Amino acid sequence: MSDIQKIIVPDVGGDEVEVIELCVAVGDNIEADEGVVTVESDKASMDIPAPFEGEIVSLSVSVGDKIKEGDVIGEMKVANGDSADEGASEENASDESSKEDAPKQEAPKDESKPEAAPAASGSSEVIEVAVPDIGSDDEVDVIDVLVSVGDTIEKEDGLITLETDKATMDVPSTHAGTVKEVFISTGDKVKEGTVVIKLEVAGSGSSSSESASSDASSEASAPAAQESAKQESAPAASAGSETIEVAVPDIGEDGEVDVIDVLVSAGDTVEKEDGLITLETDKATMDVPSTHAGTIKEVFIKAGDKVKQGTLVVKLETSGGSSSSAAEKPAEAPKQESPKQEETQQASQQEASQGRSPVPPAPEAKNTGKAHASPSVRRIAREFGVDLTQVNGSGPKNRILKEDVQAYVKAELAKPRTAAASGSAPVGDNVLQIVPVKPVDHSKFGEIEEQKLSRIQKISGPFLHRNWATIPHVTQFDEADITEVEEFRKEQNAYHAKIKSGLKITPLVFVMKAVAKALEKYEVFNSSLSDDGESLIIKKFINIGIAVETPGGLVVPVIRDVNKKGIEQLSQELIETSKKAREGKLKAADMQGGTFTISSLGGIGGTAFTPIVNAPEVAILGVSKSEMKPKWNGKEFEPRLMVPLSLSYDHRVIDGAVGARFSTEVAANLTDLRRIIL
Repeated sequence: MSDIQKIIVPDVGGDEVEVIELCVAVGDNIEADEGVVTVESDKASMDIPAPFEGEIVSLSVSVGDKIKEGDVIGEMKVANGDSADEGASEENASDESSKEDAPKQEAPKDESKPEAAPAASGSSEVIEVAVPDIGSDDEVDVIDVLVSVGDTIEKEDGLITLETDKATMDVPSTHAGTVKEVFISTGDKVKEGTVVIKLEVAGSGSSSSESASSDASSEASAPAAQESAKQESAPAASAGSETIEVAVPDIGEDGEVDVIDVLVSAGDTVEKEDGLITLETDKATMDVPSTHAGTIKEVFIKAGDKVKQGTLVVKLETSGGSSSSAAEKPAEAPKQESPKQEETQQASQQEASQGRSPVPPAPEAKNTGKAHASPSVRRIAREFGVDLTQVNGSGPKNRILKEDVQAYVKAELAKPRTAAASGSAPVGDNVLQIVPVKPVDHSKFGEIEEQKLSRIQKISGPFLHRNWATIPHVTQFDEADITEVEEFRKEQNAYHAKIKSGLKITPLVFVMKAVAKALEKYEVFNSSLSDDGESLIIKKFINIGIAVETPGGLVVPVIRDVNKKGIEQLSQELIETSKKAREGKLKAADMQGGTFTISSLGGIGGTAFTPIVNAPEVAILGVSKSEMKPKWNGKEFEPRLMVPLSLSYDHRVIDGAVGARFSTEVAANLTDLRRIIL
């Protein structure tokens, strides 16, 4: 059964907006929240999402139409699932019938059925999924691994998260299937072509059939063959108990690496993917995960050891183990003391790593034992110079979470200078002297709701904080008369609508051209400070980053060679780039190489704001909502359309007088477009 539902425009943050693109056609089947049409206000564009999953029956809008909140833009046929359920029931009944009939036909031939199953599902195959083109020839860091062996994933699901200087991105799966092997760990470096996983695609049930066939044949073989079959089938996690060996997987290093922590002891019960030991390379730390759930029988590694791929870590009795483990526990008791014997060495290693951090290390305190934390949390701790053994974990089994590290850092920064300085640290170590925000139980005052930050917010937050804290910002406020520019823009859009070219010119494109012309005249705004802070790097190319709002947060794709392109070409690029940003399809290359950034809030409102410089750039222009104002022309007041400009710049590089001249130049270019072609 199905019914027809109307697609209604939600709150679009304004009066009327213009439809600039139809994302679907009549007859298309779409998912809930998938874009139906794209609309544009003065300074921003957005998708109107489908409220349901189903088929597009009709569309009542066209490109160029004006719509507002509450308007109906089309209708959808929404399936309620009854027919699907009936079909599923019929299939299940058919399956049950065939299952009951099969033994009746030829019961003695049960042994041959496991061999026939793979042939029936011959579409099953194991493929390798590698890193695609990420817009960089250099290797990039892996900051998160999103899948594990045995996970079932869909096409386009993220596998690993990569981080460059200015952006993060997920490497998507090229197919749906089951993860058979993972070759990447957090902290690794990868590039285009690096194999990420092995994936069993379509018909993965054959794998279990083959496993069942192997088990059946091993039961019929000699005892020696049974032992061999059990060792080979250990990763299949059979229901019976068995002891397996867990070794160090491929860690992306040819040589040996240091063990800085042992996370388990003999007798501990672990889950699949729980960390066993923590390794440290020059630039990253990572946990070696358990391949199965079970009980630790023996630990072969202690803190301070050096290991490499293939080094035996533990013996593990898989779930359903026998009581024989009890006999081995006493023999392992002395080994539980070994991590404590190595605490001094572990602490010195962590202090060495803290010395490389720009943030002062935590004060000396008595070591409280092992730190249980994930690789991503350990990475954050290393960046801030935090000794995890001093942090109290609030997660399951006292596991340290990212929030615990953040709270610890805030508490240490808030301490008075005399308390923060240790015997070996300078008195002025805690230079920020931040007064702490006292914890408040907000629920005492009314109803509350806690919302997690988006992935982009979590990643961009520290960079914004760094830029604001380390760059001496100055913001110059100005406004530009865009009356003629707006008239010209509307004329051009009317022309393109008449010829149905599909091109839409926005005010932002004229701002880009005005800025590019000003950057050619004032090169200091198109520069970066050298690493040693002793010189300026003047760039002879003009690539402008455009801040784009997406469902996951703010991203800054880069439009290249703005000074060499015309208004129409830039408009087309801006439309395509904004669409890719909203769909989460930007590559690293799309967000690299910027020399100047523009952040436009004109489609939302406001009169001015203070944009944060996007290091290593030295300036950023904020654009607010344009407004008709009375301006004196020498004889009388006349209405003129004025747009507010907010120019923030790095005062170490740019003096106030130069900042004012640049801002005036941009405003003049916007007022009279003829200046751009001079």
